[in-house]
Amino acid sequence: MYRARDHVENERWLAEIEESADRLELGTEARSRATDLFLSTVSEWDDPSDRDADSRRAVAAASLYAGSLIEGDQRSQGDVADAVGVARLTIQQRWKDLLREAGLEPPSW
Repeated sequence: MYRARDHVENERWLAEIEESADRLELGTEARSRATDLFLSTVSEWDDPSDRDADSRRAVAAASLYAGSLIEGDQRSQGDVADAVGVARLTIQQRWKDLLREAGLEPPSW
């Protein structure tokens, strides 16, 4: 779970998630899930400055991909990567760990 302060400290990244979700035409549930996944992960960081922008962007991308997958509004890793501005490999390497960190079991396929 995340703290309300995490939401305030990460406004920039939450706005980026929303903008990317707009480009992907994601539904409300997928957007909400992506935001929850992102905030659940960054709340474990002691200080927002502990991670650089590339790391936060990668977590935002993985959150969008996983959120869309969970909510049945799936987009390809490539489409999400293009919308966020990261490499597809970045998402591929991070999304399952992100789910585990959030207490969810990633699919085995």
